[in-house]
Amino acid sequence: MTPRLTLINRDYTRLWLGQAVSSVGDAVFSTTLVLWVATVLAKDETWAPVAVSGVLMASSAAVLVIGPLAGVFVDRWDKRGTMLLSEAVRGVLVALLTVVSFLPTDALPKGMWLALVYTTVLLLHAAGQFFSPARFAILADLVKGDADRARAAGIAQATGETAWIIGPPLAAPLLFTAGLQWALLFNALSYAVSYVAIRSIGARPATGDPTGPGSTRKPEGRQRAGLRREFTDGLRFFARSRFLVALLLLAVIGQFGIGALSTLNVFFTTDNLHAEAHLYGYVGMAMGVGGITGALCAGRVVQWFGARRSTWISLLVSGVLLVAYSRQSGFLAGVALLFVFTVPLTVLNTAMAPLLLAAAPPDYRGRVMAVFYPVTKLASMLSAVLSGWLAGSVLHGFTGSAGGIRFGPVDTIFAVSGLIVVLSGVYAWLALPGTADEPAAEAGAGAPDEPAAEAGAGTAPSVPVHRPPHHRPGSIE
Repeated sequence: MTPRLTLINRDYTRLWLGQAVSSVGDAVFSTTLVLWVATVLAKDETWAPVAVSGVLMASSAAVLVIGPLAGVFVDRWDKRGTMLLSEAVRGVLVALLTVVSFLPTDALPKGMWLALVYTTVLLLHAAGQFFSPARFAILADLVKGDADRARAAGIAQATGETAWIIGPPLAAPLLFTAGLQWALLFNALSYAVSYVAIRSIGARPATGDPTGPGSTRKPEGRQRAGLRREFTDGLRFFARSRFLVALLLLAVIGQFGIGALSTLNVFFTTDNLHAEAHLYGYVGMAMGVGGITGALCAGRVVQWFGARRSTWISLLVSGVLLVAYSRQSGFLAGVALLFVFTVPLTVLNTAMAPLLLAAAPPDYRGRVMAVFYPVTKLASMLSAVLSGWLAGSVLHGFTGSAGGIRFGPVDTIFAVSGLIVVLSGVYAWLALPGTADEPAAEAGAGAPDEPAAEAGAGTAPSVPVHRPPHHRPGSIE
Protein backbone atom coordinates (compact mmCIF):
# COMPACT_ATOMS: atom_id res chain seq x y z
CA MET A 1 0.00 0.00 0.00
CA THR A 2 1.30 3.46 -0.92
CA PRO A 3 2.09 5.54 2.18
CA ARG A 4 -0.29 8.42 2.73
CA LEU A 5 2.50 10.98 2.65
CA THR A 6 3.85 9.75 -0.69
CA LEU A 7 3.20 11.93 -3.73
CA ILE A 8 2.73 9.63 -6.76
CA ASN A 9 5.73 7.49 -5.76
CA ARG A 10 8.68 7.53 -3.37
CA ASP A 11 11.31 8.89 -5.74
CA TYR A 12 9.06 11.67 -7.00
CA THR A 13 8.25 12.61 -3.39
CA ARG A 14 11.96 12.97 -2.61
CA LEU A 15 12.51 15.05 -5.73
CA TRP A 16 9.53 17.24 -4.83
CA LEU A 17 10.70 17.72 -1.24
CA GLY A 18 14.10 18.95 -2.33
CA GLN A 19 12.59 21.27 -4.90
CA ALA A 20 10.04 22.64 -2.42
CA VAL A 21 12.80 23.72 -0.03
CA SER A 22 14.94 25.04 -2.90
CA SER A 23 12.00 27.02 -4.35
CA VAL A 24 11.41 28.79 -1.05
CA GLY A 25 15.14 29.54 -0.88
CA ASP A 26 15.08 30.95 -4.41
CA ALA A 27 12.08 33.16 -3.58
CA VAL A 28 13.83 34.49 -0.47
CA PHE A 29 17.07 35.01 -2.43
CA SER A 30 15.46 36.85 -5.36
CA THR A 31 13.33 39.09 -3.15
CA THR A 32 16.26 39.83 -0.84
CA LEU A 33 18.55 40.88 -3.68
CA VAL A 34 15.94 43.23 -5.14
CA LEU A 35 15.21 44.77 -1.74
CA TRP A 36 18.89 45.11 -0.87
CA VAL A 37 19.83 46.73 -4.18
CA ALA A 38 16.82 49.09 -4.08
CA THR A 39 16.81 50.07 -0.40
CA VAL A 40 20.42 49.73 0.71
CA LEU A 41 22.96 49.76 -2.12
CA ALA A 42 21.14 52.24 -4.40
CA LYS A 43 19.14 54.06 -1.73
CA ASP A 44 18.11 57.58 -2.86
CA GLU A 45 20.02 57.13 -6.13
CA THR A 46 18.37 58.09 -9.43
CA TRP A 47 19.76 54.94 -11.03
CA ALA A 48 18.10 52.59 -8.51
CA PRO A 49 15.39 51.30 -10.93
CA VAL A 50 18.05 50.56 -13.55
CA ALA A 51 20.13 48.71 -10.97
CA VAL A 52 17.15 46.56 -9.97
CA SER A 53 16.25 45.83 -13.59
CA GLY A 54 19.80 44.56 -14.08
CA VAL A 55 18.99 41.58 -11.86
CA LEU A 56 16.17 40.60 -14.25
CA MET A 57 18.35 41.18 -17.30
CA ALA A 58 21.10 38.93 -15.88
CA SER A 59 18.66 36.06 -15.37
CA SER A 60 17.09 36.55 -18.80
CA ALA A 61 20.50 36.61 -20.50
CA ALA A 62 21.33 33.21 -18.99
CA VAL A 63 18.08 31.72 -20.27
CA LEU A 64 18.46 33.09 -23.79
CA VAL A 65 22.21 32.45 -24.24
CA ILE A 66 22.91 29.30 -22.22
CA GLY A 67 19.51 27.61 -22.44
CA PRO A 68 19.63 26.42 -26.08
CA LEU A 69 23.12 24.92 -25.72
CA ALA A 70 22.47 23.34 -22.31
CA GLY A 71 19.99 20.88 -23.80
CA VAL A 72 22.72 19.23 -25.88
CA PHE A 73 24.75 18.40 -22.78
CA VAL A 74 21.69 17.34 -20.80
CA ASP A 75 20.87 14.80 -23.52
CA ARG A 76 24.46 13.50 -23.38
CA TRP A 77 24.78 13.28 -19.61
CA ASP A 78 23.24 11.28 -16.83
CA LYS A 79 20.18 13.29 -15.76
CA ARG A 80 20.49 12.79 -12.01
CA GLY A 81 24.21 13.56 -12.12
CA THR A 82 23.47 16.77 -14.05
CA MET A 83 20.95 17.85 -11.43
CA LEU A 84 23.38 17.10 -8.60
CA LEU A 85 26.19 19.06 -10.26
CA SER A 86 23.87 21.99 -10.92
CA GLU A 87 22.72 22.14 -7.29
CA ALA A 88 26.31 21.88 -6.05
CA VAL A 89 27.44 24.72 -8.32
CA ARG A 90 24.53 26.93 -7.32
CA GLY A 91 25.07 26.23 -3.64
CA VAL A 92 28.77 27.14 -3.89
CA LEU A 93 27.98 30.35 -5.81
CA VAL A 94 25.51 31.54 -3.20
CA ALA A 95 27.87 30.50 -0.39
CA LEU A 96 30.67 32.60 -1.92
CA LEU A 97 28.37 35.61 -2.23
CA THR A 98 27.32 35.02 1.39
CA VAL A 99 30.95 35.19 2.54
CA VAL A 100 31.51 38.45 0.66
CA SER A 101 28.25 39.90 2.03
CA PHE A 102 29.71 39.87 5.57
CA LEU A 103 31.82 42.86 4.46
CA PRO A 104 30.37 46.31 5.22
CA THR A 105 28.53 47.80 2.25
CA ASP A 106 31.01 50.67 1.97
CA ALA A 107 33.97 48.26 1.88
CA LEU A 108 33.54 47.90 -1.88
CA PRO A 109 32.48 50.39 -4.58
CA LYS A 110 28.80 50.18 -5.48
CA GLY A 111 29.69 49.21 -9.02
CA MET A 112 31.66 46.23 -7.73
CA TRP A 113 28.74 45.14 -5.52
CA LEU A 114 26.42 45.29 -8.53
CA ALA A 115 28.92 43.34 -10.63
CA LEU A 116 29.07 40.62 -7.95
CA VAL A 117 25.28 40.43 -7.74
CA TYR A 118 24.76 40.36 -11.50
CA THR A 119 27.51 37.79 -12.03
CA THR A 120 26.10 35.53 -9.32
CA VAL A 121 22.58 35.78 -10.72
CA LEU A 122 23.85 35.12 -14.25
CA LEU A 123 25.81 32.03 -13.18
CA LEU A 124 22.97 30.74 -10.97
CA HIS A 125 20.50 30.91 -13.85
CA ALA A 126 23.08 29.46 -16.24
CA ALA A 127 23.38 26.42 -13.98
CA GLY A 128 19.60 26.34 -13.78
CA GLN A 129 19.44 25.92 -17.56
CA PHE A 130 21.06 22.52 -17.09
CA PHE A 131 18.94 21.63 -14.08
CA SER A 132 15.49 22.34 -15.56
CA PRO A 133 15.76 20.17 -18.72
CA ALA A 134 17.38 17.38 -16.69
CA ARG A 135 14.54 17.49 -14.18
CA PHE A 136 12.01 17.51 -17.01
CA ALA A 137 13.67 14.46 -18.57
CA ILE A 138 13.99 12.51 -15.33
CA LEU A 139 10.29 13.01 -14.59
CA ALA A 140 9.53 10.85 -17.61
CA ASP A 141 11.40 8.00 -15.90
CA LEU A 142 10.04 8.62 -12.41
CA VAL A 143 6.39 9.22 -13.37
CA LYS A 144 4.44 7.22 -15.95
CA GLY A 145 1.10 7.95 -17.60
CA ASP A 146 -0.41 11.26 -18.70
CA ALA A 147 -2.65 11.64 -15.65
CA ASP A 148 0.21 11.15 -13.18
CA ARG A 149 2.53 13.36 -15.23
CA ALA A 150 -0.08 16.11 -15.24
CA ARG A 151 -0.52 15.57 -11.51
CA ALA A 152 3.25 15.89 -11.03
CA ALA A 153 3.28 19.10 -13.07
CA GLY A 154 0.36 20.39 -11.01
CA ILE A 155 2.15 19.65 -7.77
CA ALA A 156 5.22 21.48 -9.09
CA GLN A 157 3.07 24.47 -10.08
CA ALA A 158 1.38 24.55 -6.67
CA THR A 159 4.73 24.24 -4.91
CA GLY A 160 6.20 27.10 -6.94
CA GLU A 161 3.20 29.34 -6.22
CA THR A 162 3.34 28.48 -2.52
CA ALA A 163 7.06 29.25 -2.43
CA TRP A 164 6.39 32.72 -3.81
CA ILE A 165 3.71 33.28 -1.19
CA ILE A 166 5.98 32.13 1.66
CA GLY A 167 9.38 33.38 0.44
CA PRO A 168 8.92 37.16 -0.02
CA PRO A 169 7.38 37.73 3.44
CA LEU A 170 10.40 35.90 4.91
CA ALA A 171 12.89 37.91 2.87
CA ALA A 172 12.17 41.38 4.28
CA PRO A 173 12.46 40.44 7.99
CA LEU A 174 15.64 38.43 7.29
CA LEU A 175 17.20 41.36 5.43
CA PHE A 176 16.27 44.18 7.78
CA THR A 177 16.66 42.36 11.10
CA ALA A 178 19.30 39.68 10.51
CA GLY A 179 21.12 41.11 7.48
CA LEU A 180 21.74 40.22 3.83
CA GLN A 181 24.17 37.41 4.63
CA TRP A 182 21.63 35.34 6.57
CA ALA A 183 19.06 35.50 3.78
CA LEU A 184 21.76 34.35 1.33
CA LEU A 185 22.84 31.59 3.69
CA PHE A 186 19.24 30.35 3.83
CA ASN A 187 19.28 29.90 0.04
CA ALA A 188 22.68 28.16 0.08
CA LEU A 189 21.36 25.66 2.65
CA SER A 190 18.25 25.08 0.52
CA TYR A 191 20.46 23.93 -2.34
CA ALA A 192 22.16 21.52 0.04
CA VAL A 193 18.77 20.07 1.02
CA SER A 194 17.85 19.70 -2.66
CA TYR A 195 21.20 17.98 -3.36
CA VAL A 196 20.61 15.41 -0.59
CA ALA A 197 17.04 14.77 -1.78
CA ILE A 198 18.10 14.22 -5.41
CA ARG A 199 20.96 11.96 -4.35
CA SER A 200 18.48 9.78 -2.42
CA ILE A 201 16.46 9.01 -5.55
CA GLY A 202 16.82 5.32 -6.25
CA ALA A 203 15.79 5.20 -9.91
CA ARG A 204 18.25 6.28 -12.57
CA PRO A 205 17.16 7.26 -16.08
CA ALA A 206 17.55 4.53 -18.63
CA THR A 207 18.41 7.00 -21.39
CA GLY A 208 21.08 9.55 -22.13
CA ASP A 209 24.83 9.33 -22.22
CA PRO A 210 26.21 7.68 -19.07
CA THR A 211 29.50 9.54 -19.46
CA GLY A 212 28.26 12.89 -18.19
CA PRO A 213 28.18 14.17 -14.60
CA GLY A 214 27.61 11.43 -12.06
CA SER A 215 29.02 8.57 -14.11
CA THR A 216 32.42 7.03 -14.83
CA ARG A 217 31.47 4.74 -17.71
CA LYS A 218 32.63 5.27 -21.28
CA PRO A 219 30.08 5.73 -24.09
CA GLU A 220 28.84 2.61 -25.81
CA GLY A 221 27.37 2.12 -29.27
CA ARG A 222 27.53 4.76 -31.97
CA GLN A 223 29.94 7.65 -31.65
CA ARG A 224 28.54 10.90 -30.32
CA ALA A 225 28.36 13.68 -32.88
CA GLY A 226 29.99 17.01 -32.23
CA LEU A 227 28.32 19.69 -30.17
CA ARG A 228 27.31 21.71 -33.21
CA ARG A 229 25.86 18.65 -34.96
CA GLU A 230 23.85 17.59 -31.92
CA PHE A 231 22.59 21.14 -31.43
CA THR A 232 21.42 21.41 -35.04
CA ASP A 233 19.96 17.88 -34.85
CA GLY A 234 17.86 19.00 -31.91
CA LEU A 235 16.66 22.09 -33.76
CA ARG A 236 15.90 20.03 -36.86
CA PHE A 237 13.98 17.45 -34.84
CA PHE A 238 11.90 20.17 -33.17
CA ALA A 239 11.21 21.92 -36.48
CA ARG A 240 10.11 18.65 -38.15
CA SER A 241 7.68 17.81 -35.37
CA ARG A 242 4.38 19.40 -36.31
CA PHE A 243 3.08 18.68 -32.84
CA LEU A 244 6.00 20.30 -30.99
CA VAL A 245 5.88 23.33 -33.27
CA ALA A 246 2.14 23.62 -32.62
CA LEU A 247 2.69 23.48 -28.85
CA LEU A 248 5.43 26.11 -29.03
CA LEU A 249 3.40 28.37 -31.30
CA LEU A 250 0.31 28.35 -29.11
CA ALA A 251 2.49 28.92 -26.01
CA VAL A 252 4.12 31.93 -27.68
CA ILE A 253 0.78 33.34 -28.86
CA GLY A 254 -0.73 32.82 -25.44
CA GLN A 255 2.33 34.41 -23.82
CA PHE A 256 1.95 37.49 -25.99
CA GLY A 257 -1.68 37.67 -24.97
CA ILE A 258 -1.10 37.26 -21.24
CA GLY A 259 2.30 38.93 -20.80
CA ALA A 260 0.75 42.40 -20.62
CA LEU A 261 -0.49 41.58 -17.11
CA SER A 262 3.03 41.47 -15.69
CA THR A 263 3.79 45.00 -16.94
CA LEU A 264 0.48 46.87 -16.73
CA ASN A 265 -1.56 45.23 -13.99
CA VAL A 266 -0.29 47.63 -11.34
CA PHE A 267 -1.59 50.57 -13.40
CA PHE A 268 -4.87 48.77 -14.07
CA THR A 269 -5.28 48.25 -10.30
CA THR A 270 -4.82 51.93 -9.44
CA ASP A 271 -6.54 53.52 -12.46
CA ASN A 272 -9.29 51.10 -13.51
CA LEU A 273 -10.02 49.29 -10.25
CA HIS A 274 -9.63 52.57 -8.30
CA ALA A 275 -7.54 50.95 -5.56
CA GLU A 276 -4.69 52.38 -3.51
CA ALA A 277 -1.20 51.24 -4.53
CA HIS A 278 -0.62 49.45 -1.22
CA LEU A 279 -3.48 47.07 -2.09
CA TYR A 280 -1.63 45.77 -5.14
CA GLY A 281 -0.09 43.00 -3.06
CA TYR A 282 -3.53 41.41 -2.77
CA VAL A 283 -3.66 41.15 -6.55
CA GLY A 284 -0.52 39.02 -6.54
CA MET A 285 -1.86 36.99 -3.64
CA ALA A 286 -5.11 36.29 -5.54
CA MET A 287 -3.12 35.06 -8.54
CA GLY A 288 -0.93 32.93 -6.27
CA VAL A 289 -3.93 31.28 -4.62
CA GLY A 290 -5.54 30.82 -8.03
CA GLY A 291 -2.35 29.20 -9.27
CA ILE A 292 -2.32 26.77 -6.36
CA THR A 293 -6.00 25.93 -6.88
CA GLY A 294 -5.52 25.34 -10.60
CA ALA A 295 -2.40 23.26 -10.06
CA LEU A 296 -4.10 20.99 -7.54
CA CYS A 297 -7.10 20.52 -9.83
CA ALA A 298 -5.10 20.06 -13.02
CA GLY A 299 -4.39 16.34 -12.67
CA ARG A 300 -8.08 15.55 -12.29
CA VAL A 301 -8.99 17.85 -15.19
CA VAL A 302 -6.48 16.16 -17.49
CA GLN A 303 -7.76 12.75 -16.39
CA TRP A 304 -11.31 13.76 -17.27
CA PHE A 305 -10.75 15.63 -20.54
CA GLY A 306 -7.31 14.50 -21.74
CA ALA A 307 -4.25 16.71 -22.06
CA ARG A 308 -5.14 18.09 -25.51
CA ARG A 309 -8.67 19.08 -24.66
CA SER A 310 -7.54 20.53 -21.35
CA THR A 311 -5.05 22.69 -23.26
CA TRP A 312 -7.41 24.31 -25.73
CA ILE A 313 -10.30 24.58 -23.28
CA SER A 314 -8.01 26.31 -20.76
CA LEU A 315 -6.85 28.78 -23.40
CA LEU A 316 -10.40 29.62 -24.45
CA VAL A 317 -11.61 30.06 -20.87
CA SER A 318 -8.53 32.11 -19.88
CA GLY A 319 -8.97 34.42 -22.86
CA VAL A 320 -12.64 35.05 -22.15
CA LEU A 321 -11.90 35.73 -18.46
CA LEU A 322 -9.09 38.16 -19.37
CA VAL A 323 -11.49 40.14 -21.57
CA ALA A 324 -13.99 40.15 -18.68
CA TYR A 325 -11.26 41.32 -16.30
CA SER A 326 -10.43 44.23 -18.59
CA ARG A 327 -13.97 45.58 -18.07
CA GLN A 328 -13.86 45.58 -14.27
CA SER A 329 -14.03 48.82 -12.31
CA GLY A 330 -14.21 47.57 -8.71
CA PHE A 331 -11.29 46.23 -6.70
CA LEU A 332 -13.00 43.26 -5.05
CA ALA A 333 -14.66 42.10 -8.27
CA GLY A 334 -11.38 42.51 -10.14
CA VAL A 335 -9.38 40.51 -7.61
CA ALA A 336 -12.02 37.75 -7.57
CA LEU A 337 -12.03 37.54 -11.36
CA LEU A 338 -8.24 37.51 -11.48
CA PHE A 339 -8.25 34.54 -9.09
CA VAL A 340 -10.69 32.68 -11.36
CA PHE A 341 -8.63 33.62 -14.44
CA THR A 342 -5.46 32.13 -12.95
CA VAL A 343 -7.06 28.71 -12.35
CA PRO A 344 -7.47 27.64 -16.03
CA LEU A 345 -4.18 29.36 -16.87
CA THR A 346 -2.38 27.07 -14.44
CA VAL A 347 -4.30 24.06 -15.74
CA LEU A 348 -2.95 25.02 -19.18
CA ASN A 349 0.65 25.03 -17.95
CA THR A 350 0.10 21.68 -16.28
CA ALA A 351 -1.69 20.05 -19.21
CA MET A 352 1.12 20.89 -21.63
CA ALA A 353 3.73 19.01 -19.56
CA PRO A 354 2.58 15.45 -20.46
CA LEU A 355 2.16 16.52 -24.09
CA LEU A 356 5.77 17.67 -24.24
CA LEU A 357 7.01 14.57 -22.43
CA ALA A 358 5.15 12.28 -24.82
CA ALA A 359 6.20 14.18 -27.95
CA ALA A 360 9.93 14.21 -27.15
CA PRO A 361 11.96 10.98 -27.51
CA PRO A 362 14.20 10.26 -24.52
CA ASP A 363 17.41 11.26 -26.32
CA TYR A 364 15.92 14.62 -27.30
CA ARG A 365 14.09 15.75 -24.16
CA GLY A 366 16.86 18.07 -23.03
CA ARG A 367 17.11 19.77 -26.40
CA VAL A 368 13.32 19.99 -26.76
CA MET A 369 13.08 21.91 -23.50
CA ALA A 370 16.18 23.91 -24.42
CA VAL A 371 14.16 25.25 -27.36
CA PHE A 372 10.88 25.63 -25.48
CA TYR A 373 12.19 27.50 -22.41
CA PRO A 374 14.18 30.25 -24.17
CA VAL A 375 11.57 30.91 -26.87
CA THR A 376 8.74 31.30 -24.37
CA LYS A 377 11.03 33.43 -22.18
CA LEU A 378 11.80 35.66 -25.15
CA ALA A 379 8.08 35.91 -25.94
CA SER A 380 7.44 36.96 -22.34
CA MET A 381 10.11 39.67 -22.50
CA LEU A 382 8.88 41.00 -25.86
CA SER A 383 5.30 41.01 -24.59
CA ALA A 384 6.27 43.02 -21.52
CA VAL A 385 8.26 45.53 -23.59
CA LEU A 386 5.58 45.84 -26.29
CA SER A 387 2.70 46.34 -23.87
CA GLY A 388 4.66 48.94 -21.90
CA TRP A 389 5.57 50.78 -25.10
CA LEU A 390 1.96 50.76 -26.35
CA ALA A 391 0.59 52.04 -23.04
CA GLY A 392 3.27 54.70 -22.69
CA SER A 393 3.40 56.04 -26.23
CA VAL A 394 0.98 54.92 -28.94
CA LEU A 395 -2.07 54.58 -26.65
CA HIS A 396 -1.04 57.17 -24.04
CA GLY A 397 -4.10 59.28 -23.22
CA PHE A 398 -6.31 57.12 -25.46
CA THR A 399 -10.04 57.14 -24.68
CA GLY A 400 -12.90 55.76 -26.71
CA SER A 401 -16.31 54.19 -26.48
CA ALA A 402 -18.30 51.55 -28.30
CA GLY A 403 -21.89 50.62 -27.53
CA GLY A 404 -21.80 52.76 -24.41
CA ILE A 405 -18.64 51.01 -23.12
CA ARG A 406 -15.67 53.29 -22.52
CA PHE A 407 -12.09 52.20 -23.20
CA GLY A 408 -8.76 53.44 -21.91
CA PRO A 409 -5.20 52.45 -22.86
CA VAL A 410 -4.57 49.66 -20.31
CA ASP A 411 -7.99 48.01 -20.44
CA THR A 412 -7.85 48.11 -24.25
CA ILE A 413 -4.53 46.28 -24.23
CA PHE A 414 -5.94 43.70 -21.79
CA ALA A 415 -9.06 43.19 -23.93
CA VAL A 416 -7.01 42.70 -27.09
CA SER A 417 -4.69 40.37 -25.15
CA GLY A 418 -7.69 38.29 -24.10
CA LEU A 419 -8.83 38.01 -27.71
CA ILE A 420 -5.34 36.87 -28.70
CA VAL A 421 -5.52 34.13 -26.05
CA VAL A 422 -8.93 33.08 -27.38
CA LEU A 423 -7.45 32.85 -30.88
CA SER A 424 -4.62 30.70 -29.56
CA GLY A 425 -7.29 28.46 -28.00
CA VAL A 426 -8.99 28.10 -31.37
CA TYR A 427 -5.62 27.28 -32.94
CA ALA A 428 -4.96 24.67 -30.23
CA TRP A 429 -8.41 23.16 -30.82
CA LEU A 430 -7.55 22.70 -34.52
CA ALA A 431 -3.89 21.69 -34.07
CA LEU A 432 -4.31 19.38 -31.04
CA PRO A 433 -7.09 16.89 -31.84
CA GLY A 434 -8.73 14.95 -29.04
CA THR A 435 -7.42 11.59 -30.23
CA ALA A 436 -4.37 10.48 -32.17
CA ASP A 437 -2.54 7.41 -33.31
CA GLU A 438 0.18 5.96 -31.15
CA PRO A 439 3.34 8.00 -31.70
CA ALA A 440 6.62 6.62 -32.89
CA ALA A 441 8.43 9.30 -30.92
CA GLU A 442 9.61 6.91 -28.23
CA ALA A 443 11.28 4.87 -30.95
CA GLY A 444 12.82 7.93 -32.56
CA ALA A 445 15.83 8.16 -30.33
CA GLY A 446 18.27 8.36 -33.22
CA ALA A 447 19.29 11.32 -35.29
CA PRO A 448 16.47 13.26 -36.94
CA ASP A 449 17.37 12.03 -40.39
CA GLU A 450 16.67 8.41 -39.43
CA PRO A 451 13.32 6.88 -40.45
CA ALA A 452 12.17 6.15 -36.89
CA ALA A 453 12.72 9.73 -35.82
CA GLU A 454 10.99 11.01 -38.95
CA ALA A 455 7.90 9.07 -37.99
CA GLY A 456 7.99 10.30 -34.42
CA ALA A 457 8.54 13.88 -35.46
CA GLY A 458 5.33 14.20 -37.36
CA THR A 459 3.00 12.30 -35.10
CA ALA A 460 1.10 13.67 -32.16
CA PRO A 461 1.52 11.74 -28.95
CA SER A 462 -1.39 9.65 -27.85
CA VAL A 463 -3.34 10.94 -24.87
CA PRO A 464 -6.21 8.87 -23.46
CA VAL A 465 -9.57 10.60 -23.68
CA HIS A 466 -11.20 10.01 -20.33
CA ARG A 467 -0.95 25.38 -17.19
CA PRO A 468 5.46 31.31 -18.01
CA PRO A 469 5.35 33.42 -15.89
CA HIS A 470 0.16 31.87 -12.96
CA HIS A 471 1.57 35.39 -12.84
CA ARG A 472 4.62 33.88 -14.52
CA PRO A 473 2.59 32.39 -17.38
CA GLY A 474 3.87 30.04 -19.97
CA SER A 475 6.21 28.04 -17.78
CA ILE A 476 6.27 24.31 -18.01
CA GLU A 477 7.49 22.63 -14.87
